Amino acid sequence: MSPQPRSATPISVMIVDDSASARSALTRLLSADPGITVMGQAGDAYEAAAAMRNALPDVLMLDLALPGMSGLAFLRRIMAQRPMPVVVCSAFTAEGSKNAMLALESGAAEVVSKPRLTSKADWAEAEVRLSDAVHAAASTRPRRGAKPAAKTLSPGPKLTADVILPPLPPRANAGPPHGEIIAIGASTGGTEALVQVLSPLPPDLPPIVIVQHMPEHFTRTFAERLDGLCRPRVTEAQSGDRLARGLVMVAPGNRHMLVRRNGAGYAIEIVAGECVSRHRPSVDVLFRSVAQAAGCQALGIVLTGMGDDGARGLLEMRQAGAETLVQDEATSVVFGMPYEALSIGAATLARPLSRLPADIKNWAATKK
Repeated sequence: MSPQPRSATPISVMIVDDSASARSALTRLLSADPGITVMGQAGDAYEAAAAMRNALPDVLMLDLALPGMSGLAFLRRIMAQRPMPVVVCSAFTAEGSKNAMLALESGAAEVVSKPRLTSKADWAEAEVRLSDAVHAAASTRPRRGAKPAAKTLSPGPKLTADVILPPLPPRANAGPPHGEIIAIGASTGGTEALVQVLSPLPPDLPPIVIVQHMPEHFTRTFAERLDGLCRPRVTEAQSGDRLARGLVMVAPGNRHMLVRRNGAGYAIEIVAGECVSRHRPSVDVLFRSVAQAAGCQALGIVLTGMGDDGARGLLEMRQAGAETLVQDEATSVVFGMPYEALSIGAATLARPLSRLPADIKNWAATKK
């Protein structure tokens, strides 16, 4: 069992975007990380293909709205002929969100939104977000010379869930049962892993709450896609939504999602706030709220993803009496988040992705 390390050898990136100003901004943002080198730029798919005949990048950063051959068509051709890690950098549009989902289905490792760079804070956050996406994409396959990096981009202190939701002493979590909850967290590779977990489930299970690291505006399209593939009803969560059996709620991008007790049941609270474990929404925030609201009535699962978001929250769930599981290394696209959860004792059981639906159904059956 081993985590996915960042590499001491800089990750080479090619940027494909028809906007010269966008290429310049992305180059500047990525170059802030000494673990990344921008090896080239291209304004369309044909220029990119010509450049890659001479040298292949470790990661391709691809805009979907390209002249001539679309970015989606180029991605599909790449995956058919010479698969490589691809980060899709897409705009905030309904069509862009739809195509981003198609890109993930077609093999893209990550989707990020084109950054809005109107302030120094925007630049700083975009540097971290793009750097993380490139490192996560590069981790989806072994790279020659990969070993733990001595120095990578440092965005400042990595905040914990305390900045959003204060911890409670164990006895403060006690109270009458309010029903069962299933909480799931995922990042790189999670969009397809969640399809495999949710699609076999029956429509009458306890409510499921999900944090999938994904940009704002894309999560609604993702929830709609899941809704069309799964028997439980899937929706993007909003503040005040009541949890109910047969309902799956996906955290909206760029907001934290919490579960709160509400009468005899539970309701969703959506809040702004700082990134936690470098993410917003954060799995740690969701899991802490579930630990406090549901305690031993919950099941927590960490799926594939880079980093450690969710590890501490899953530990809090376990300490509150919840059952906890993680996806195993063999079936994870990136075995970062599950590894970190196992390493601190947040879970003791790592399960193949194909076994998780049965695990969920078996857990729910014991709660009847």
